[in-house]
Amino acid sequence: MRLSTLRTTAVVVFAALLLTACGPTIYLAKDFRTYAPSHKVVAILPADVTMQLRPNQAKNTSAAQQHDMEAKSGVDFQEKIYAWLLRRGQQRGYTVSFQDVRQTDARLRESGIPMDQLRSRTPQELAKILGVDAVLTTSVRTSKPMSDGAAVAVGLIAGAWGATNQANITVNIHEGGAGNLLWKYDYVAAGSVFSSPETIVDALMRNASKKFPYTPKS
Repeated sequence: MRLSTLRTTAVVVFAALLLTACGPTIYLAKDFRTYAPSHKVVAILPADVTMQLRPNQAKNTSAAQQHDMEAKSGVDFQEKIYAWLLRRGQQRGYTVSFQDVRQTDARLRESGIPMDQLRSRTPQELAKILGVDAVLTTSVRTSKPMSDGAAVAVGLIAGAWGATNQANITVNIHEGGAGNLLWKYDYVAAGSVFSSPETIVDALMRNASKKFPYTPKS
């Protein structure tokens, strides 16, 4: 076998291992079905986004600019997750509806809670303010670019080349009564194909929306 073929095979195997390691982890509360029948409306909050900038980006970005970028990305994630769940709900027949994100954000503004302080409030408090039965929250943490070897591996598989990132994403659903965690979805998106909120959400929701818990009993 030629050396070039061996190298290509090694890279493909590495990429397969890398992508396997990025698989989602799902938690569903054992008593979820005791809550589901009474839940009618779920609110989707702006995502809590933290960006770890590259050194040259951080050098030319003020704290205020980074804060603005993270806040805008949080709203982008919120809107795109909302759109995904609306579309998927028509296909899968979810048993809940989703509060229009414009209404969600308007009620949050009226409450006087700054968007960057949402995580300091309890799910019960937020559900009461929004008038919903459960709240869906998302946290996104971007990390440093991957090594060149990992970038090549992802490029071979996904057909995407260039600077790469990793995003650790967690989606939670808490019920609005006692604030109990009902569903948790952890996902790691890696590669230059995941370079924007839109592509990250597409990768996340392609799987997460299929596992979304509010489905008719089988």
